[in-house]
Amino acid sequence: MDDDTMRDQFPFAVARVTRRWRKLLDERLRDLGVTQARWTTMVYLQRGGEGLTQRELAGLMAIENPTLVRLLDSLEGQDLIERRPCEHDRRARRLHLTAQGEAFMHDLNARAAKLREEMLEGVDNDDIGVALNVFNRIMVNGDRLK
Repeated sequence: MDDDTMRDQFPFAVARVTRRWRKLLDERLRDLGVTQARWTTMVYLQRGGEGLTQRELAGLMAIENPTLVRLLDSLEGQDLIERRPCEHDRRARRLHLTAQGEAFMHDLNARAAKLREEMLEGVDNDDIGVALNVFNRIMVNGDRLK
């Protein structure tokens, strides 16, 4: 395959892998009754650090605040998160996982780790390191284009 063909195919290959990964994880989480948008929000909340404000979480997820509010309302309705008042800003609310949310994330992380290992079977760590370096470089380039 020539260089131009590889470069043309690259973004489509990344998109296919991403879609496949999310579809498979969605299937493995279906019994938990949580959509991809909801579990993605939970992952960002857990990884971003509990106690984030809605605005901080929206920034991490690169989505608009009104979209996030609907997701948070749904997660709160499922007793997976709770909004607590912020000590320093009475207008702000901080997001925290509930005990049920913690249990959900434990289960999600275990299932995601199993899928990750299955999807990466036969791919050695050196190749994963190269791929991560490529993705990081692309993100740096993309950030410059904003």
